[in-house]
Amino acid sequence: MSHQLLTHMQSAIEQTRRDDRGATMIEYGLLLGLVSVLAIPILLVLGPRIAAMYQAVVAALP
Repeated sequence: MSHQLLTHMQSAIEQTRRDDRGATMIEYGLLLGLVSVLAIPILLVLGPRIAAMYQAVVAALP
C-alpha cells in the first residue's frame, strides 16, 4: 500500500514539475503590465492631438 502511495506521489510531483501553465500566465501578465505602462503615457501625450485632428475632419465635412 505504501509503495503505491509513494509511486502516486512521485507521479504527481513529476507532472506538476512539467506543468508550466502558471509560468505562462505570469509571463502574459507581465507583458500586459508592460504594454499598459507604455500605452498610458503615449495616449496621454497623443490624445489631445488625435482629438484635434478628428475635430478638424468633422469641421471640414459639409
